[in-house]
Amino acid sequence: MTRTGSDHGSLLRPVAASTGRAPVLTRAGQVVFGPRRLGELVHGRPPGVTGHQWNSAGREGFDHVVCAGDSGRPLFVVEIGPPAPAGSAAQRAERMKNAVCAAVGLPVLRIVSPTLRAADHGRRIVEYVIDARAYADAVSPPPGQDDPAEAMPVQFREIVGRLPDGRSGHVNDLGALARAAAVEAYVSRRLVDPIVRGLHVRWTDGPVEGWSWVEVRPGRCLVERVQVVQQRFSCGVDAGRLAEDLAAVAVGERLRDVEAAGPDLVARDELDRDIRRLRERRDEMRDGFAFDHLCAG
Repeated sequence: MTRTGSDHGSLLRPVAASTGRAPVLTRAGQVVFGPRRLGELVHGRPPGVTGHQWNSAGREGFDHVVCAGDSGRPLFVVEIGPPAPAGSAAQRAERMKNAVCAAVGLPVLRIVSPTLRAADHGRRIVEYVIDARAYADAVSPPPGQDDPAEAMPVQFREIVGRLPDGRSGHVNDLGALARAAAVEAYVSRRLVDPIVRGLHVRWTDGPVEGWSWVEVRPGRCLVERVQVVQQRFSCGVDAGRLAEDLAAVAVGERLRDVEAAGPDLVARDELDRDIRRLRERRDEMRDGFAFDHLCAG
């Protein structure tokens, strides 16, 4: 089951619409609000959190707050944006925020990307996660009633249907539009290869990470990397595949102005070396490295 809750639910403050801050989305019995400070979501300083941690974290915010439609109680929060530089004030604030969320049992989904932004991509990501979690709950057997003889249900990401461009494919691939855009760019001779490729890994002591790339010019690639951090949370889909799909979304965003990406293109040889270096770290991964076929030479 994907539902994540908290034994500290009483510490979370119900969220209500206020003037100029109506919900941005209502879906599957859940109400989604836009940016909120952590201090607005918690009833005062939680036990075990220092005054310094609380003062720092309470001012920090999340891009989306997903709440139960009947009570307004926060179910999980979503943050989308670039990584905080190592040793920066932003990174310290993030640690404080994590400490408070852990103290109150507030689930967090963090999407780390230099390209994706909450204003442009947040609503679609939140919709996707709500749908994926609802689907996972619907097809999961009740606790203690697993039957090994029964066929495994089709996973949310693997559902096949008609895509927006009329083709048949995985309708719950967030990167589908980016893949179609790459084909169109190839046909118009703005790319030398129409295929958006990718990989993902799950770090044992860290987030899951997805890479995606497309060859724009001979030997020069547009590369995007996205991390998905789940804290006391399940996305309802494999987080590695989600990270890879989100990296494809980021590639599609940059394909809107592929000519401007020229200075930031990565040499294919350099990308190959990066993939080989990633493979050499397979012992640090939860499920090893499943993309040996991408390693050149």
